[in-house]
Parts: sequence; C-alpha cells; structure tokens
Amino acid sequence: MRELVEYRIERLLQRLTGDAIAELGVRVDLRGDTVLLSGTVSTVQCLELVRSIAETELAGIPLITDLVVGHCGPLDHSEVLP
Repeated sequence: MRELVEYRIERLLQRLTGDAIAELGVRVDLRGDTVLLSGTVSTVQCLELVRSIAETELAGIPLITDLVVGHCGPLDHSEVLP
C-alpha cells in the first residue's frame, strides 16, 4: 500500500514541476498515512491550482495543506539601513 502512495506522490510532484504550473516551492511529505503539502507559491490562483491537483492525484489519501502565498511585489516602504 505504501508503495502505491509513494507512486502517487511522485506523479503529483511531476505535475507540480511540469510546464503547466512549474511550482518548485512546494514540498510533499508522507507522514504516516497522511500527505503534507508545504511551501510557498506565487499567487492565490497557484495555491488553488496546487490544492486541486493534489486532491485529484491523491484522492482517498488524507491530505494536509500548509501552503502560503509569497509576496513578490514591490515594497510599500523604503528600507532603513543602520
């Protein structure tokens, strides 16, 4: 059973790093019988897409998502240097 889950995780990783989405900041770990997605994505839309792909690839496997959206826009204030 564990080998099947690991195979599905590898397939998920291939989809996440492929040309269609190319989210390299997502980590996928197997913790007991639960899969944990963690890391940083570029936009809210990417977060939703990653979650959707993971739910499709890992259907029937408990999934925890701990993803955050990184701020990649310009700073709204100047940097203060000592």
